[in-house]
Amino acid sequence: MGILSVQAANGILWPMYGVLLITACGIAYWKKDAKTFLSANGTQKGVPLAFNFVASALGVGVFTTYPQIANISGLHGLLVYALAGGLPMFLFAFFGPVIRRKVPNGFVLTEWVFQRYGKVCGLYLSACTILTLYLFMVSELASLKFCIQSLTTVRALPVVIVECVVTTIYTTVGGFHISFITDSMQVSVVFALLVVVACAMGSYIHIDTSKIGPSGLLKQNKLGWQLVYILVVAIFTNDFFMSGFWLRTFAARSDRDLLIGCSLAFVVLVIMVSLIGVTGFIAVWAGLVDVADQDLGGSSFFVLLTAMPDWVMGFVLAFAVVLSTCTLDSLQSALVSTISNDVFRNKLPLVYARGLVALIMVPVVVVGLIAEDVLSIFLIVDLLSSAVVPVLMLGLSSRFFFLSAWEVVGGGLGGIFAVWIFGTVYYDSPREGGRLLLVSNGLYGQDSKGVYGNDWSAFGAFVVAPFGGILVGFLILAIRTAVNYTRCRMHNLKFNMYKKTALVEEPEHNEPVLEEDATIKKTFTSRTSEVSEYA
Repeated sequence: MGILSVQAANGILWPMYGVLLITACGIAYWKKDAKTFLSANGTQKGVPLAFNFVASALGVGVFTTYPQIANISGLHGLLVYALAGGLPMFLFAFFGPVIRRKVPNGFVLTEWVFQRYGKVCGLYLSACTILTLYLFMVSELASLKFCIQSLTTVRALPVVIVECVVTTIYTTVGGFHISFITDSMQVSVVFALLVVVACAMGSYIHIDTSKIGPSGLLKQNKLGWQLVYILVVAIFTNDFFMSGFWLRTFAARSDRDLLIGCSLAFVVLVIMVSLIGVTGFIAVWAGLVDVADQDLGGSSFFVLLTAMPDWVMGFVLAFAVVLSTCTLDSLQSALVSTISNDVFRNKLPLVYARGLVALIMVPVVVVGLIAEDVLSIFLIVDLLSSAVVPVLMLGLSSRFFFLSAWEVVGGGLGGIFAVWIFGTVYYDSPREGGRLLLVSNGLYGQDSKGVYGNDWSAFGAFVVAPFGGILVGFLILAIRTAVNYTRCRMHNLKFNMYKKTALVEEPEHNEPVLEEDATIKKTFTSRTSEVSEYA
């Protein structure tokens, strides 16, 4: 017991990567299809789609984030985290059919944004999406590094580099379609992993029942109630930035298959992450970790493994490699699709798009090896998405046909600025206000005395970001209204900014145009910044 020897670890790692590379390249070449390299619209039934959604939401990071919240906030925090991670699947079941009808030839959310708000806003959302995918790849490699260091004495750098090379090679051959296949394998791996580890824990881990009550981990707590709001806002809005989810949404054969896939994904995802998370308090009850342990709380899963025979750790290491590889290839294929569609509008030869992703992997590896706190990486993009998404998605409703790129871009930036103002006031320090933008003080509200739930800065940031974004967005709308009203009065034109107009489909260009009289046309022509305002 302890950690795997160098010989054992090498005997597991390198053959596993070799098998993954040969198998994936073989399947990718066999299933090679230029039509499904970037997307697979309308090809997937409900059950395979569910596996893909689950796989896109999992990664090696679940072995640290969920046990950590269980160790800090107990069952209350774990259930909140698990539900907040699973329920967003229904966002795609609800919004997916609407988006697919608006852009039937698209395969990511940004395609609708380009159509609804124009090029500037589309590129703005694309930048947010690319940043999100980049940071998620960083977090995945950071999680893999942590796993390798926890279970072995092998250097993490060669392992991380080899994994990046392996995924880059076979995604270059097979594109997005190979990601669908590996995702099914990934979910099967997690199922097997949970069964084996659960059986091993039942056999080798002794729980001291006298510690269950005093630990307080089965009671409700203030942090758990804070997370009800924080995690719902953070994860729900962040999932809009995940191209992988949208690629799978468009891949559904029908709305019914999409609903089935999202429903099954929710159930499976909640069960899986909950089972992984309980190791956070099992480690406490086994006397291996303290409650809210700052050093070992996030390592609870691996601490339990080190108390079991080497074969269990070897099994977990092998499956962690598969899990991490499949997650990384999903993120890479989503990044290729996003760059090709959003930045180059599918006019760039795919070989160059692949080359760009290969180049991006260099800083991903560097930052991933430096990063220590995986959760903080997620929180950066969570805070960004919570400021941008609320105003953006209002545009789906015909009642907000008057919203434009000005409100979306300005509202998102305004929400982030509002967080800095809040942090400056809360901490009485502009520097700490800036640190709050990176949620540097953590999600779990730890005060100077080490008590969790007493620092409300993270909670306040996730309140200010969405509401500040909406407030700034509508402030910009008010300014734009005043400017346009003044312009219409000066040129003796009819003010029609808030008059809803009918949509007419233009068969030749497949783009909606406004049906309006000559006066309204003249008004709209004079306001080129509003050409995207349609119901």
